[in-house]
Amino acid sequence: MPEFETLLYDETDGLAWVTLNRPDVHNAFNLQMQQELKSLWRGLRQNDDVRCVVLTGAGERAFCSGIDRSETMGHWESLDDVRASARGAAGTGGASSTPWHFDDPGENIGPKSNDLWKPVVAAINGMACGGAFYILGEVDIVIAADHATFFDPHTTFGMTACFESMHMLQKMPFHEIMRIALLGANERMSAQRAHQIGFVTEVVPLAELHDAAEWVGQAIAAAPAVAVQGTVRSLWAARELSRAQALEMGKVIIRLGSDPSSLYAGQQAFAAGERARPRIR
Repeated sequence: MPEFETLLYDETDGLAWVTLNRPDVHNAFNLQMQQELKSLWRGLRQNDDVRCVVLTGAGERAFCSGIDRSETMGHWESLDDVRASARGAAGTGGASSTPWHFDDPGENIGPKSNDLWKPVVAAINGMACGGAFYILGEVDIVIAADHATFFDPHTTFGMTACFESMHMLQKMPFHEIMRIALLGANERMSAQRAHQIGFVTEVVPLAELHDAAEWVGQAIAAAPAVAVQGTVRSLWAARELSRAQALEMGKVIIRLGSDPSSLYAGQQAFAAGERARPRIR
């Protein structure tokens, strides 16, 4: 794995820990972080030692506050500056004189957009807002510290809440993401409310967040990789296709995801009376 400037990376027993590491700007992603996340996700596709990923943010205040506006938008002094910025640079927005070309940051920073089908667990260690929803829209499990909050300030500052809201519509009920999008910076969703609506799967004290995410990650990493990744592909396909289309695709996925050696080992363990000791959540 290459050296990163904006990310921390650690890998142990099949579990990779990735930390967004710009705490001085609430772990906002600049162009460097976008490039590094893209490189990370693409690289993990080839790393067979990693079977699950936990993604979190540095510090205790923020998971991620979205795009770094100080870099991408700078300091505008006139309306002409705004128009020039709107034409954008790579990864920040429109990049031509017509409206038909657009560089979406989400294409760089999301694991699924980068064809990574290893499970990604998000450990939310503080506020997650705006562009953070790009990432959260593509993770598989979300665990939050009890002080975490979620909001989208786009409309408050004159911007359309578009891609981020679309991502989160796949994770939240329509009326909930609509409320987040329209109320902007005026309201923040608590970790407890996010748990109530099914977006967050577990809420724990901050001091327990690492252990909670690690338990989930290690349990997933202990299972056969082909079966786990086939399961991830199945559920994402079912979310995006019709029921009939997903079931037809499932016939192919289950054949590809049924590794004979894993099936044999599982059957032998079952026959020997080996059983997992589950905890109750």
